Amino acid sequence: MGSLSSLRPDTDNFGFEQATSAVAVPLEFTGAVAIAVTGRRLTALVNVPRGDRSYAIVTDVFKEIIWGLIQGLTEFLPISSSGHLILVPTWLGLDTPDLGTSAFLHLGTLIAVLWFYRADFAMLLRFRHNTEACHIIKLLAIGTIPAAIGVLGKDLIGDIQESATLVSVALIATGAVLWLSGFLRQGTNAVEEASPTDALLIGLAQLVALVPGISRSGMTITAGFSRSLDRVEAARFSFLLGVPAIAGAALQQSLTGASFRSATVVGMVVAGVSGYLSIAFFIKILTKVGLRPFAYYAMAAGITSLVVL
Repeated sequence: MGSLSSLRPDTDNFGFEQATSAVAVPLEFTGAVAIAVTGRRLTALVNVPRGDRSYAIVTDVFKEIIWGLIQGLTEFLPISSSGHLILVPTWLGLDTPDLGTSAFLHLGTLIAVLWFYRADFAMLLRFRHNTEACHIIKLLAIGTIPAAIGVLGKDLIGDIQESATLVSVALIATGAVLWLSGFLRQGTNAVEEASPTDALLIGLAQLVALVPGISRSGMTITAGFSRSLDRVEAARFSFLLGVPAIAGAALQQSLTGASFRSATVVGMVVAGVSGYLSIAFFIKILTKVGLRPFAYYAMAAGITSLVVL
């Protein structure tokens, strides 16, 4: 292994800005990876003895790990995964995930929520002999309708995705809604006690969350609070309702010319594991203190983005 100076990339060949600091991480089979901070950019710089192919593999895996963590941690926490998948690449100077990566990331979080609520989904599969299962399926179908219709406005949503400023404002709006949720009286109802009207209103909240930077879980859980659902039950319905949305996003991206790379499996696994852990963590926090901590984070992240970007 050479000295750190020997790991410094040729900026003429690689097109990177000169690093202000770097840390070498030895890898047994690939040489070394240096993570360099250049101003507000975080760039993966790789110097490997096996040529460009090894370089591409390491950088792809590095990026997939980042995307997997962002998707897994923010899909279920009420801080907007779509907003973070737009803002974080801007913060770090990376390209946004392509359609193939996004599809596999959504598949990873889909597996996470299916496994976490596996008892519920096992119950729903017995709908022919279970009246509660039939009722919940009806509620989920009603709640999914607004977002399904809202997909027709994807061109407008695409325009918002191009603006980090608009996404930052949406993130601040998410924080404001989460903060206001603390003034709602805590309910005691279970999902099984919810009405079709409750499901429709929660579905409308999910429709609003199609805007990048608006948290789907944050909006739907707050709507659940307003309909007298218990905190944990509001989260339960939100995550169950999220399954069709997450599955639909994965399917849409996979059918839109998405290409598969072996590194995307890494992102899917990271998204799945981190997603499962984030659900468990979120339920504990929600039970104790509600949504306020996430409100402060969302507003701080949005304001910081407006100032820095």
